[in-house]
Amino acid sequence: MKKIRIMCRGLVSKSLLAALALGAGGLAWGHGGVSMKDDMCLMKVGNYKVHFTGYQPQARATQEFCEDIPVVSKAIFVMDFIDDELRKMDVDFRVINDVKAIGVKAVLADLGTKEEIEKNTAFYYEGEQFLRGTMAVTIDFKKEGQYIGLVTAKNPETGREYTSVFPFSVGVINYAKYVVPIVLILVLTIVFFGIFLYKWKKHESDREEAVS
Repeated sequence: MKKIRIMCRGLVSKSLLAALALGAGGLAWGHGGVSMKDDMCLMKVGNYKVHFTGYQPQARATQEFCEDIPVVSKAIFVMDFIDDELRKMDVDFRVINDVKAIGVKAVLADLGTKEEIEKNTAFYYEGEQFLRGTMAVTIDFKKEGQYIGLVTAKNPETGREYTSVFPFSVGVINYAKYVVPIVLILVLTIVFFGIFLYKWKKHESDREEAVS
């Protein structure tokens, strides 16, 4: 009987580990120009890569976040330029109210004209060159909701612009992202429990035959 209990714990553990692994893989995708890779939050501004990190020191101490901001409060966005070419460009950053409810699939064309973008802008950090390769912006969010971040890098020599659009939420709990791992855990647990039950019945049947 002890052997059966150990087998049961092993099967459940395997199901949980497998579900968590699959769930984590499903959650690795980010919104728009921001994504997770090797436990690092990456932003693509055109073809250039930026390491993106968010903090809420007043509300969440040193906890880091990638995209969605958990609490309505001050937030610090830190962008470290991985590609040095960005250090020579004028980089600006704005946060736009998602008035069109575009959501996580937002791209630059969805934001409308330049006038519409400026009208819906909740925060704007004027463009400048960051020779040290780090851009840190503090925004004091006053209300929860859906927003869209827009980073624009402009080459001063050619005038060419590179952008990154990343939708995010503030103070909104996204229950949908928990659905996949929870469903996987339930399904795999049922499957492995079925296997355990089959093996247990077979074990009992073999034991009865041995006794008789």
